[in-house]
Amino acid sequence: MKAMILNQQCNLNHSENPLAPVELPDPKPDNKEILIKVTACGVCHTELDEIEGRILLNNLPVVLGHQVVGTITECGNDVQKYKVGDRVGVGWIFYSCGSCEYCKNDKENLCPEFKATGRDVNGGYAELMTINEDFAYPIPDTFSDTEAAPLLCAGAIGYRSLRLSGLQDHQNLGLTGFGAAGHLVLQLVKFKFPHVKTFVFARNENERNFARELGAVWAGDISETPLHQENQPTKLHTIIDTTPVWKPVVEALKHLVPGGRLVINAIRKEEGDKQYLEKIHYQKHLWMEKEIKTVANVTRKDITEFLDIAAKIPLKPEIEEYPFENANLALLDLKHKTICGAKVLTR
Repeated sequence: MKAMILNQQCNLNHSENPLAPVELPDPKPDNKEILIKVTACGVCHTELDEIEGRILLNNLPVVLGHQVVGTITECGNDVQKYKVGDRVGVGWIFYSCGSCEYCKNDKENLCPEFKATGRDVNGGYAELMTINEDFAYPIPDTFSDTEAAPLLCAGAIGYRSLRLSGLQDHQNLGLTGFGAAGHLVLQLVKFKFPHVKTFVFARNENERNFARELGAVWAGDISETPLHQENQPTKLHTIIDTTPVWKPVVEALKHLVPGGRLVINAIRKEEGDKQYLEKIHYQKHLWMEKEIKTVANVTRKDITEFLDIAAKIPLKPEIEEYPFENANLALLDLKHKTICGAKVLTR
């Protein structure tokens, strides 16, 4: 099979081709596994972190990609949920043990043996991939393959972040960063909480205009004070941060109501940006029982529930498509260009 493989981590500022096109042996499904012919795979910021060394990779070389959609072409002898020809998706969670205290308490995302697609095992930047049937998801007919791909990570992790935020209807929500996850969360909020007012903090005017088009009542820079109702300063009940930097964390805490919660939906924060942490002032930023909560991975329940809700809305992601062989270009565009929506590799 053809694949785009990461042989070694590198700085994308110095490399235009971090992934190499290769021919690999076709994978064979084990007893409980299905073989998927990949038709679409979303491109995620996590892949930038994998390539540039901010995420430890123990299994190089590796095929990246964890927002995978395709058709089953072969089933292992013990597969019961699916049949050849079924359309399925694969997300970040590739494996959890099922027997530890976390798995038994609906927290399989924290399982010590958690394996991630495209990090610990080969993912979807390839023609074929295998996975245990219990970690694959039927794709609702509402979505095309390219529409479904970003729902499996950006959408599902946004859904988990929203659940952890404790948001209730008639409250104020803030979103810092407005890429693939942010634009899906905003549409989800409009469906689940029709009276919530959403305020978006984005780095450039294109993203802010996009947020307003999708229903944000205000959009501005993270250092600005959110305004509403005759331009009056407004406090927010919860804020979801999807950025890789520390500044939004510090600034967001100032915008929370007493008892408000900041949910950080990011797999890492940039080391060179830590000077902003020195600016945290207890009374200004943290006092009055404000909370900070992080999001780690997703569970299968998150993906299953989100796909069901997304189909009912129906939620339509903004997508930019690239041929699979242009995966390097898609990654470079994700790093260096303005993003409105999600990027997806297609066959």
